[in-house]
Amino acid sequence: MHWVITKQHDGQAVGHYLQHELSFSKRLIKHIIHGGGDIRVNQQRQTLRCTLHEGDALTVTFPAERKGSHMVPETMPLDIVYEDDAVLILHKPAGIASIPSRLHSSGTIANGVLAHYEKQGLPYTFHVVTRLDRQTSGLMLIAKHRWSHSMLSHMQKKGSIWRAYYAVIEGNPEQEKGSICKPIGRKKDSIIERTVTTDGKHAETHYEVVDTSSSHTLVDVRLETGRTHQIRVHFSHMGHPLAGDDLYGGSTDRVIRQALHCHQLQFDHPITGAPMCFTAAIPSDISQLMQTT
Repeated sequence: MHWVITKQHDGQAVGHYLQHELSFSKRLIKHIIHGGGDIRVNQQRQTLRCTLHEGDALTVTFPAERKGSHMVPETMPLDIVYEDDAVLILHKPAGIASIPSRLHSSGTIANGVLAHYEKQGLPYTFHVVTRLDRQTSGLMLIAKHRWSHSMLSHMQKKGSIWRAYYAVIEGNPEQEKGSICKPIGRKKDSIIERTVTTDGKHAETHYEVVDTSSSHTLVDVRLETGRTHQIRVHFSHMGHPLAGDDLYGGSTDRVIRQALHCHQLQFDHPITGAPMCFTAAIPSDISQLMQTT
């Protein structure tokens, strides 16, 4: 990564410039210094205390990225919505896990993305920002390298990465628009399930009805927080589980996966600051579900 110092930043220390002007996290800076990376000013190795001057060329080389034992490149079709040097936006189909796990050690989005990087000669590992459950479809945001991942993670914590979902729930809610504010935590004696519990973490879900039938409702959902299984848990607690979500009480009679789809993703680009907005059409299994009920 290369930057030319402007008059505005003349006199700043390298460490201050990286952290406050480029949004490098303290953790990332520490990793560069102690993990085999390199910081140079005008091609000379320097410390974080080095004073920068107008016209200086600052170069940061990141350490080689280590991949986990299951992070093996596997060629597979990827529906790439957008890609540049910093971010990758995918349209994930239902039925594919985001990252390898004990139950799904291969064939994941991560494996496919690593193969995609390998073909381009990119030495990156998989940095997912907005992870989706295996049976959830829609838009996924992936950071291509540590710097963009650090910035996007910070943006995510501030709530400035905005996502909207379509969900088909069973029955018809009393209100056409509302919010569910219930804390969510891990269900006792389960490593997978979550539940509404008083000692859980704050979770807030907003919804608006889009379409209704005699037995189901299509809702547009926006998350204020990002707890595991948040949409699924909140609507199940509300008495309207997602269609197909048998883990939380939904029926699989008409759809074999939870009817949940991330249809909109919006954020500011981590490097340029430009506003980015992407949409993904509702998949056929969810649209057909509403047409047949």
